[in-house]
Amino acid sequence: MAVDAFALMLLLLGLGMLFARLQVFAGNAAETLNKVVLYLCLPAAVLLYVPRLQFSLPLLGLALTPWLLMLASVALVGLGSRVLPMTRDQRGVLLLCVALGNTSFIGYPMVRALLGEPALPYAVVYDQFGTFVLLSTFGLYVLASHGGDSRPGVHDMLARVLRFPPVWALLFALTLMPAQPPHWIGAALKTLADAMLPLVMLAVGLSIQLRLPRAELPALGYGLLLKLVLLPALALPLGLLFGLDGTALQVNVLESAMPTMITAAALAMMQGLAPRLAAALVAYGIVFSLLTLPAWVWLLQQLG
Repeated sequence: MAVDAFALMLLLLGLGMLFARLQVFAGNAAETLNKVVLYLCLPAAVLLYVPRLQFSLPLLGLALTPWLLMLASVALVGLGSRVLPMTRDQRGVLLLCVALGNTSFIGYPMVRALLGEPALPYAVVYDQFGTFVLLSTFGLYVLASHGGDSRPGVHDMLARVLRFPPVWALLFALTLMPAQPPHWIGAALKTLADAMLPLVMLAVGLSIQLRLPRAELPALGYGLLLKLVLLPALALPLGLLFGLDGTALQVNVLESAMPTMITAAALAMMQGLAPRLAAALVAYGIVFSLLTLPAWVWLLQQLG
């Protein structure tokens, strides 16, 4: 594990929380930093790492794992809603926030810090072909079906996909981008990709809120258990079934163990779906993942 990178993440998270408390930056600073990551850092990482991939059947397993875990999360959330005191809005939030992990903004820096730079191409496959497409399809469906709006059509979903900047970077990376670009291009892309870790963790620190929503405590605890423990536990045998091993298997489990996607929670809050629960799943998920993610890496290393 890159201890120095992980220590930097913790430091920036703490600084972000301190700056937010002291009101050092403007109120929309976290949103601005996230847009820099979305429009510059993420596309740069995709352009830099995707062309290096050697496509094979195990990579298909990386892309399919989040889809299968989505089906598992639907079943588990449905079961929990029958046992725990849970409203329809809370159920919708759990469907979104358990199925959709933060596999890019937090996932890429975490994978790099915990597994090293060679693991990043696998994280890109998991995120771009799995989580991102799920957000634009399953995510929109859950929002519409639980928010009272008309259910999104194929046109709406496709339009959302095409408005996402990393998608264009992915298409370019798969078709025209060489695995070894000219030095000045590669150096520029690496500089932008490297900036993702400090920008993301600072933005998370600026926006994180640790206010415990007592009324939603059962749903909160159940959602965190599913997201940080049960889903990655399911990802391990799925990865073995798909023939993954070594770094690819570790990435498959680690990306499945990422905390809730901030975008998914934000969309839920915009729709008025249990906003306190959505915010708490993000905040507590990030905090607890700083313990659970290294624990998963240690377990995978022990299993060989």
